[in-house]
Amino acid sequence: MRTEVLELDNRYGSEYAGVYLFQEITWAKRSRIIQKHTKYHPITGQMISSDFIAIQAETINASLKKQPENNPITLQKLLSEEDGIPIELGELFSRVANKMCGITPDEQRFLSEQCEEANPTQHSQNTDSARNSESSPARSEESQPRTSKPSS
Repeated sequence: MRTEVLELDNRYGSEYAGVYLFQEITWAKRSRIIQKHTKYHPITGQMISSDFIAIQAETINASLKKQPENNPITLQKLLSEEDGIPIELGELFSRVANKMCGITPDEQRFLSEQCEEANPTQHSQNTDSARNSESSPARSEESQPRTSKPSS
């Protein structure tokens, strides 16, 4: 399995300084993490909601195999809204864990957007178009039919 070593200085705080070892997790482990934090409609099977922050935190925790002896990273610390880790450090850990766990750039972008917006639904092209046309009058004008002028 692939591994990646991350050596941190004091930039995120002295408690986080040290060497971290991340290791790729299995497909089964990743699938179980996703299933644990995702709710599906019992009849249609469509996703109702998903806790993307918990999925990302458990993925980081599962792929983190070694860390400094003071063990600054725990699942509780990753999930904490009050006493959590610094944002930049969380983003760094997310990138490393996602790379180790085979998450595609599209999945990573989707997870990042969801975490930032705290919205459990994926944006569709239709909602993006509607939002853009509402906020941009120039776009609305472009979409209106144009009349051609007769040439003289």
